[in-house]
Amino acid sequence: ADAGFTKNISSRGVLFTAERELDVGGSIEYIITLIDESSNPVSLRCVGKVVRQEKGDGAVAATMERYAFVRPREM
Repeated sequence: ADAGFTKNISSRGVLFTAERELDVGGSIEYIITLIDESSNPVSLRCVGKVVRQEKGDGAVAATMERYAFVRPREM
């Protein structure tokens, strides 16, 4: 699995760094791990579509059409 870092997130989508080029318009499944120093991490398994990939830093914008909370053993 590839790794990246979330740059921006909203209820409708996410902007994140990517290690490789992705197909604009293609489906994507990704996991976002929310970390808070005072509690355990929470992970979301998301499904959406790639909207764009920026030149330069390679940041990817993707929709968040569906998501579900996942437990660590399900990842």
